[in-house]
Amino acid sequence: MTLSDASRRARIRLRPETTLYPDCLESALIDAAAATGDDGDRLRSVPVLGRHGELPDELRGPALRAAAGAAAVPLNALDQIDADAVAEWLVSRYPGASYPAVLFGSPHGAAVHLAAALGAAWLPTGFVVRVPWPGGSAGNWYGAADWGARLAERILAANPALTIRQVHDPLLDGPLCGATVTFHLRWRELPGPYLAFLRTRLAADGVSLVLRDLRSWPVEQLGPDHTMQVGSPVTGLSPDEYDPDRPAFRRLFHELGVERWSPLRHNAAAQCAERGGEPGLEIRLGELAAETGHRAVRVLYDSPAALSACVADLYREHLRSTLGLGDACLIETGRLLDPHGVLERALVPYWCESAAQRTVAGAEWWLAGSNPFDRVTVLPEPPGTAGETHARLTQWRSLAGFARHAGRVDRVAAGRYPRLPLPRGHVARVIEDNARPRQPIQPMTVQQAVAGLRHQGARRGLFVG
Repeated sequence: MTLSDASRRARIRLRPETTLYPDCLESALIDAAAATGDDGDRLRSVPVLGRHGELPDELRGPALRAAAGAAAVPLNALDQIDADAVAEWLVSRYPGASYPAVLFGSPHGAAVHLAAALGAAWLPTGFVVRVPWPGGSAGNWYGAADWGARLAERILAANPALTIRQVHDPLLDGPLCGATVTFHLRWRELPGPYLAFLRTRLAADGVSLVLRDLRSWPVEQLGPDHTMQVGSPVTGLSPDEYDPDRPAFRRLFHELGVERWSPLRHNAAAQCAERGGEPGLEIRLGELAAETGHRAVRVLYDSPAALSACVADLYREHLRSTLGLGDACLIETGRLLDPHGVLERALVPYWCESAAQRTVAGAEWWLAGSNPFDRVTVLPEPPGTAGETHARLTQWRSLAGFARHAGRVDRVAAGRYPRLPLPRGHVARVIEDNARPRQPIQPMTVQQAVAGLRHQGARRGLFVG
C-alpha cells in the first residue's frame, strides 16, 4: 500500500480520544489522573501484546501485527489529527471551577499520584500516535525512518505547533515494531486550551509544576521538526546495548523472526529522549506565571526512580501526619496504576516505569533504605516480550520480601508474566484485595509538596526550583 492509495479512500474524522494509541503510557496516565468514570471500556481492554496467548508463536505474531494495525490511526486519517482538539479534550476531563495546581510534563506515574494527592490537574505535554507500516520489519529501522518521514510531513502540515519524535524499539514493542511506526507528538508551545485553563481555572495562589525527564538518547534528524531514536531508556538499556552482536539481542530477533538488523549510526547527536518533551514549554510557563501572578516550579530528573521515591516518601509522611498510617505499600508498574484508589485505601505508591531489571533494582534500593512496611503488594506489568533485560519474577518477589508481615506479588500478573500484559482495570482489583477501609484523606498542600520534593530531591538527584 502506498500513501496515494490510502489518500484515495474516504477520509475518517478522528475524535480526540481515539487519536491517542490506547496502549501507551500517556493514555493510561490521562485516564488515571482524571478518573472521570467514562473510561470503563479502556480499563477492560486487553493490550494488543496481551492478546491471542492461546496461539502458537507462528500464528500469534501475525495476529498481533494485525491487531496493532487496527488500533493505529488509519493512514487516510493522518490529516485529521488535530492537536488543539486533543488539548481541549484533555482539559475537558477536569470539570472543576478551580484547581490549586496544574502539573505538566513527562509521563510519569508518580507525577499523577502527586496530582491526585493535591487535588490538582495533570496535563501531558505530548501524546503518542501509532500508524500502520505495511510490509514493515522490526529489524529495518532505515525503512521505518523513510516511511515515518512521509507520514510525519502530513501530520506536521496540519499541526505546525508540534514536533515529532519517532521511536523504533523491538524490545519494547516486539512484533508490533514491524507493523506500526510510533510517533511521540510534542507541543513546542502551550496549546490554546492549556493557556485558557491556566488563566481561568488555576487558583489565584496556584502553582504550575513542570516535571521533566532529562535522560538523553542518540537522535537522527529526519526533518525540521521530525527526529527519530532507535531504542529507548525505558528498557533499562544503554544505546550501545542495542547491538545484534550481543547474544540477548540476537535471541530477541530470532523470536521476532528478524533476519537482519540495520546497523546503527554512531555519530548521532544526543538529545532528550522521547519522554523529555520540548524545553521551550518551561520558558512559556514561567512567562505566563509572571503575567498571571501564579508561581511556576520546575522539577527536573534524570532517573525516574528518584521521582518515584520522593513522591512515595511524601505520601508516607502525609499519611502518618494526618491518619497515623503509612504502613502499607503498593508497587505499581507502567500502565497499571490507580492514583485515586491508592488514596482511598491510604496506600503508599511506588511506581516502576517498566519491568526492566534496572528499574526494579531502583525499587529494591528504595525499600532497603526505608523504614519497613507492614505490607508490600507488588504488581508487575508483564512487558509483552521475553527480553532478557526484563526482571525475573524472583526479583519482583524480592520486593515483597521487604514486608515485615505480609508481602506478595499479584498472582494474576505473575501468571501472565512476561508475555501477556493485563487490562488496566486489574489494578483496582489488586487494591480492593488490600481490604483497607476507605478513609477520607486531607489533601496535601502545594507548599508541602514543593518543600518535600526539594528536601527529598536534594539527596536523590532532583532539581526543584
